[in-house]
Amino acid sequence: MIRTCLFLIVVIQFLFVKDIFAQRYGTALGLRMGNNSYSRTIGLSIQQRVFKHLTLEGIVQSDFDRNTTFHMLIEKHNPIISKRFNYYLGAGVSSGWEESFVKVPETNQIIHIYGNPTTGVDLVGGIEMTLANTVISVDYKPNFNLSGREEFYRSQVGISARMVLVKSKEQDKKRRKREREKRRSKKK
Repeated sequence: MIRTCLFLIVVIQFLFVKDIFAQRYGTALGLRMGNNSYSRTIGLSIQQRVFKHLTLEGIVQSDFDRNTTFHMLIEKHNPIISKRFNYYLGAGVSSGWEESFVKVPETNQIIHIYGNPTTGVDLVGGIEMTLANTVISVDYKPNFNLSGREEFYRSQVGISARMVLVKSKEQDKKRRKREREKRRSKKK
């Protein structure tokens, strides 16, 4: 009974009070923690809105031992309840230095190789919520190796917490101001 009441309160808050506590963002920067079968990583994530429902995300992450990777993703956001609670899908590229495991069939040995320069293609899917100038997101990010690592496929689940640096209203206001100045200069 208590769980049902709490659930209803949360749903009512999302539907009616979202504009009081939530902010859209233009630029957000924060921490990302990731986990896969081989390592746990921590890193920085920065997101920049480039169009109405489109963002670019850059991720730098490391386990501070054997794996360090850089990712550049483009993501399409779609609202679930509102523009502040949405899901996103995207793709991008990655590179870095990673460990690899090579199996030698003749001897059934597994050789552990460190520091492989890698290049790959990423997909990403997740959900995010913006509350009180903070963007919290959970995502699933599969990586397909193009060079440098023995395994073709690795995936990672990540949790990000980013602070809003530039609100979307500010970003839109600056864009409109530039467009007005451009039109004025053409008239002269």
